[in-house]
Amino acid sequence: MGETTWRTETPVQQPASTARHSLHLVAPIWNLGTSGIRGLSSAVTPEGNQRKGRMLLQFLTDRFYDVEALRGYLFQKQVSKVHKENRSSTGIKKQYGPYIAGAYFVLKQGGAVKFQGKEWIRSTEHGYSPLQLLSFQAVPIEAVDASDCAINYEGLDNLLALKELQSLLLQRCPHVDDWCLSRLHQLANSLQELSLAGCPRISERGLACLHHLQNLRRLDISDLPAVSNPGLTQILVEEMLPRCEVLGAEWAQGLKLGPEEQSRDTASPIPA
Repeated sequence: MGETTWRTETPVQQPASTARHSLHLVAPIWNLGTSGIRGLSSAVTPEGNQRKGRMLLQFLTDRFYDVEALRGYLFQKQVSKVHKENRSSTGIKKQYGPYIAGAYFVLKQGGAVKFQGKEWIRSTEHGYSPLQLLSFQAVPIEAVDASDCAINYEGLDNLLALKELQSLLLQRCPHVDDWCLSRLHQLANSLQELSLAGCPRISERGLACLHHLQNLRRLDISDLPAVSNPGLTQILVEEMLPRCEVLGAEWAQGLKLGPEEQSRDTASPIPA
C-alpha cells in the first residue's frame, strides 16, 4: 500500500457568498481505498454505534472539504466495483470453455443458469460449488436469469459466447442500456425469449436495435422509465417483430387522447 500524500494549504479569508464554491479536495492523492473505513468499522463493538458514527464522520471530514468531492469519490468507487464485477472470465473460458465461464459469471453476479435438460442452478447466500459446474462442461446453457444483476456492456462478453442461449432475463438491471441491446444481434440465431422489464437506462433507440432478433417469440418491455411514449413504442416494436409476443399491454391503456378528443368522447357517447 502506498502512503497518503497530504498537501498543506494556508486558509484564505473569503466572502461568505463565494466560500461555498471554493471548497475542494485537500488530499488529491488517495491510495488507501476504503481500508481505513473498514478498519475503523471492525474496531468498534456493537455497543459503540454512536461513537462509531462520530468517528466515521470525523474520518471523512478529515479528508474531504465538501459534499461534491465525497460524492465524486464514492461514485468512482462504485464505477470501479461494477467494472471489476464485469471483467471477462478469459482464463476460465480458455480452460473450461464458454459454458462454464458464462455460468460462473452469472452465478457470481447473483443470477441463475439452466443447462440443456438440467434443473436451474441458482446462487444462494452460501454460494455455489464450482465442482457442480464442471460436470456440465460440454452441456450448452439454454437459459440465463440475470435479473437485478450489475451486468453492463463489458459483462455481456460472458453471455454472447453462449450460442445456444434461448432465454435471457435482464429485468431491473441498472447498467443494461441501449449500447447493450446493440450487441444482442450476436444471439439472433438462438434467442427466443428476452425480458428487459424495469431497466432504467433503456430507451427507444435501444429497442430499435432488436429488429435483428427475428426468432424472438416473447419480449417484455414493460416499465421502462427512459421511454418517453411507451404505448406508441410498443406498437412499433410489434410491427418490427411480427412473430413475437410483446408484453407491456398496460402501456397501450396509458395512451391518452388529446383534450379535444376527450371532450368529444365524453360529450357524444356512442348510441346504442
